[in-house]
Amino acid sequence: MIDVSIVIVNWNTRELLKQCLDSVCENITRVSYEIYVVDNASTDGSEAMVAREFPRVKLIRNSANLGFARANNIAMRAAGGRFLLLLNSDTVISKGAIAGLMKTMEADPSIGIAGLQLLNGDGSLQNSICNFPSLLTELTNKSLLRILLPSRYPGKEHRIRHPVQVDAIIGSCMMVRREAVEQVGLLDEDFFFFFEETDWCLRMRRAGWKVVFDPRYAIFHLQGKSAAQVNVRARIEYWRSRYTYFAKHHSTVSQYALRTGLLIRLLISMAGGAACLAMLFKGSARCDKLSLNAAIFYWHLKGCPADGGLAAQQPLVETDNA
Repeated sequence: MIDVSIVIVNWNTRELLKQCLDSVCENITRVSYEIYVVDNASTDGSEAMVAREFPRVKLIRNSANLGFARANNIAMRAAGGRFLLLLNSDTVISKGAIAGLMKTMEADPSIGIAGLQLLNGDGSLQNSICNFPSLLTELTNKSLLRILLPSRYPGKEHRIRHPVQVDAIIGSCMMVRREAVEQVGLLDEDFFFFFEETDWCLRMRRAGWKVVFDPRYAIFHLQGKSAAQVNVRARIEYWRSRYTYFAKHHSTVSQYALRTGLLIRLLISMAGGAACLAMLFKGSARCDKLSLNAAIFYWHLKGCPADGGLAAQQPLVETDNA
């Protein structure tokens, strides 16, 4: 059996995808692997680039943007590896990182999911761990929580040196044991984008599998390039996914408290931005934030429709597998 099946979902990130695939081919050592690229109807020539320059890659062409969870699931159903590695197209693999992460999982058969240290392009640390969302994490400052309560809310503010169990890891690079997937199931396709990996980690934990962060290995992550192409819709999708997560894992009271608290924070932020508007130049960061917050508020006024974010309402489509 193949050691690792690498799954990369792409949406209009051709140059980043090429860089990612180059780094995989150049830097994965000591393991057998296969690569799936699942393209969500890109219009930037991504598919042609993969077919031309990486003929060994198994390219799955979707005729619409199916989102992160559903696209990954398509490839994972076809994959043959003992381990599945979900990898963002905006990552650059370091030599030995994937083999090291697999070694971590092989050393402890109870690990269901493992992640490694994510780095910015300049080598500085990114947050690679996330906590399960709660009213405290969503209504207060996460950075402050990580500073005040580092053992409960670990993050880049306090360097971790050895593998540790965590709530969840960031989904930019996550290795999953096949047996864990067979027991727990694939990603929940109710999440179009955002929170699907957190939900997966929670389900793994509840089923008795460990979720581990191993900082001894690192890759570069050039954050959020797909989402950055449609900033307003991406932020709306983030809010929608957060509500979906709370609806699935929290009480009705908590859901109501979350919406109320977030809307109060949103209104306060909008009021502060409007008060400063007269002193700002058009195109400034504060104007952009005010416009973004206004769009999110308007989405709430419309009843939080599903087609307000990245998940536009569209019929289910067949895929063309090459």
